[in-house]
Amino acid sequence: MNHDCLSYLYLMTTAIAIEDVRREVKILRALTGHKNLVQFYESYEDDDNVYVVMELCQGGELLDRILSRGGKFSEEDAKAVMVQILSVTAYCHLQGVVHRDLKPENFLFTSKDENAPLKAIDFGLSDYVKPDERLNDIVGSAYYVAPEVLHRAYGTEADMWSIGVIAYILLCGSRPFWARTESGIFRAVLKADPSFDEAPWPSLSPEAIDFVKRLLNKDYRKRLTAAQALSHPWLSGFHQDIKIPQDMIVYRLVRAYICSSSLRKAALGALAKTLTVPQLAYMKEQFQMLSPSKNGYISMQNFKTAVLRTATDAMKDSRVIEYVNLVSSIQYRKMDFEEFCAAAISVHQLEAMETWEQHARRAYELFEKDGNRPIMIEELASELGLSPSVPVHVVLQDWIRHSDGKLSFLGFVRLLHGVSSRTFQKALPA
Repeated sequence: MNHDCLSYLYLMTTAIAIEDVRREVKILRALTGHKNLVQFYESYEDDDNVYVVMELCQGGELLDRILSRGGKFSEEDAKAVMVQILSVTAYCHLQGVVHRDLKPENFLFTSKDENAPLKAIDFGLSDYVKPDERLNDIVGSAYYVAPEVLHRAYGTEADMWSIGVIAYILLCGSRPFWARTESGIFRAVLKADPSFDEAPWPSLSPEAIDFVKRLLNKDYRKRLTAAQALSHPWLSGFHQDIKIPQDMIVYRLVRAYICSSSLRKAALGALAKTLTVPQLAYMKEQFQMLSPSKNGYISMQNFKTAVLRTATDAMKDSRVIEYVNLVSSIQYRKMDFEEFCAAAISVHQLEAMETWEQHARRAYELFEKDGNRPIMIEELASELGLSPSVPVHVVLQDWIRHSDGKLSFLGFVRLLHGVSSRTFQKALPA
């Protein structure tokens, strides 16, 4: 055997096991190409077994290295590890692959060298997922499983929770959720909050704490994506040689923005003007990847062209291409950077930040100057596309100020979040 290769032998015991291994091989074959992804060479089958030949990584597991350092890493060493984990995860997510079992045991160093690259391994539980699709089978390792996995409705955000758990362990040497039994761990994941009060947390940088908190948010909509996490201030300066990839959340948000009412577009435009320098830097990177014209505009076709530049076979198998075709076929005017920021902003993620109240208040002030106007409840209902069956005077009465008929602050914040039939169902009196 080639000394740079490692072969795995899978004993075929059930039909499900056979399909699982075939899916893993298919995903590995399709994904090959990222420097932090274990290199797949070939697979062979006989009547009883599947043989998978992969790159040999002789540096041991990330878990072993954590233990050899007394249980935790310095912030600088943790950053070096986290950038590599996020880079390969962002790559997988863009291609429509969710790993579903990210943990320190599933990252190997290529050699014993302190600066050896880290490789993601074990795609046995991985699966394809479209940007608008939710998976429902409970898989993964108890300590790293996301709350929404236990609720049987999840996507790529579940991997980001697992990365948050890894980051927590790297920085403090203990697990954020712990119990003696698996059911106890699941209860802690669903109900408990990780502690940031005990040592060493008070001595760590505020950026490190913010980074971990924004991954360990129980609401998956408020969690950072892998591309956003790479752009987080804590990791600034640590990924000069790592290209931050396109972020599929941008495609979802832009699609929702285009389908929004003119009133909501104006509200999001006001909110976009409150973005901080790091947030704008992420937006700028995402916008530039869409190859704007010399005049600084992008069309919906740019979204498809940009994705096809990085497409792998995995992207076709995951049907991400189908979703991108849907987005790029929307008839909409050309978009400049200012409107792109309004379209690509995640209200849920901003809401998770400690500065959310300032963002919302400042945005409302801007909206008051430029976009707020007297509006009848019936007109607002029409703007929001509400069904005639919704009792609009009941559910929209606190959206409008009685003094001048303009949108209230509460109505403005609700408008930012968008509306759905479920939103109004909750607002109805019992």
